[in-house]
Amino acid sequence: MTKHNVAITTSLLMTILLIPASAFAASPVEPDPDADVQIDAAGASFPFPLIDLWRVEYGKLYPNVQLNYQSIGSGGGVKNHISETIVFAASDAPLKPKESEAAPNTLHIPEAIGAVTIAYNLPGISESGLKLTGEVIADIFLGKITKFNDPAIQNLNPEVSLPDEDIVVAHRSDGAGTTFVFVSYLAKVSQEWDEKVGVGKSVEWPAGIGGKGNEGVANVVKTTPYSIGYIELAYAFQNDIPYAAVENADGTNFVLPSMQSIAAASAGAAPALPQAHESWYGISIINAPGDDSYPISTFTYLLVYENLNNVTNDPDTAQALVHMIYWMITDGQKFNESLHYVPIAPEVQKIGIDGLKRVQFNGESAWIESDTPSYAQPIVTEQPAVIEESVPQTYEQPVVVQQTNSQSLSSEMELLSFYITALIALIAIAVILVIILIIVNMSLVASIKKQIRN
Repeated sequence: MTKHNVAITTSLLMTILLIPASAFAASPVEPDPDADVQIDAAGASFPFPLIDLWRVEYGKLYPNVQLNYQSIGSGGGVKNHISETIVFAASDAPLKPKESEAAPNTLHIPEAIGAVTIAYNLPGISESGLKLTGEVIADIFLGKITKFNDPAIQNLNPEVSLPDEDIVVAHRSDGAGTTFVFVSYLAKVSQEWDEKVGVGKSVEWPAGIGGKGNEGVANVVKTTPYSIGYIELAYAFQNDIPYAAVENADGTNFVLPSMQSIAAASAGAAPALPQAHESWYGISIINAPGDDSYPISTFTYLLVYENLNNVTNDPDTAQALVHMIYWMITDGQKFNESLHYVPIAPEVQKIGIDGLKRVQFNGESAWIESDTPSYAQPIVTEQPAVIEESVPQTYEQPVVVQQTNSQSLSSEMELLSFYITALIALIAIAVILVIILIIVNMSLVASIKKQIRN
């Protein structure tokens, strides 16, 4: 048997052996269907439309698990996380060093990638695409540019007749991750902003009126003629508010926020990202290079304690939490695009999954490996179902009985498929082993005959 034949046979054998591993990813056990669980969470309004949709869709699969998420802003979410009054938090801003000291062993689990839009209300101009540079945006929020027909804006938009009207600036009144992302961008493009105002979830605004949450700022812009503000992309779509095309980091293009331009901003970020249990402070894709990169793009995170005893004494809650977050960052990603969030890449999903495997309850791992294979696919290729864009609070609770029956049938079919695939794999392995034995036997016979002749 030649080395070449051995190499080919070994390669083929390894391919067969890898079939079950690549087809069925490891996953945590599902929530106990006999245990009613309520998971209290709070934080960023930036991902609230997505989290609320996840609440509905996960509830269809596991109706005994109820997620109660309060959209109070990243600042409020982080405070509640530190005080251990909620099971998990959501934030668009990673924990600062002092916050990490107050909440040690916090995991950062990326859940989606989104964009902060520069939304405006210009009567007579209902389309998106008003061109703005970062410096012009900073000067508007600094109160230096006060008219829409200011030469700094008009010169960027010669084809548009801009009105001689005062600009009403709208900003967040609460501590917000959306604010952190927006002012982080302004600090990168404007030295004056960096020196006079700085960066934070809450800042001293030089001009404007405040609104609470992305919902509040969106309402101010929508109802106030000649206003401008910053809101997450999903809120602009839900409220039918036009938004600006912002100059990219290279100064070569004015880019509208979209699935493609947000994805372009995050391209290549995964290899440089820390693990979930490490510090994420300073991690950013804001003002990323690239001709098609939208400059105000960002990850948004779920904050989870490694030791769940900090926030619950119920083992069923611990089990349900790990599975629910696992579902959000795997199967749940297929809903992202319907609400204008970019799904996280497989490498980023792995960061979250590895983080969840560190979670403990009562001194033991809260990640209990499931005997039933997971069918979560890291790369979402199918087009998600079209979902009507409406105010998130209007989602209704799912019908329990019908979904439970459907889930049971689906589980049986998946289990049957697993056994069939496993059987095929075992048969293939047996065939390969028989081929190897035949080849080895033929080689030995040939060798013996050669020795006899000699």
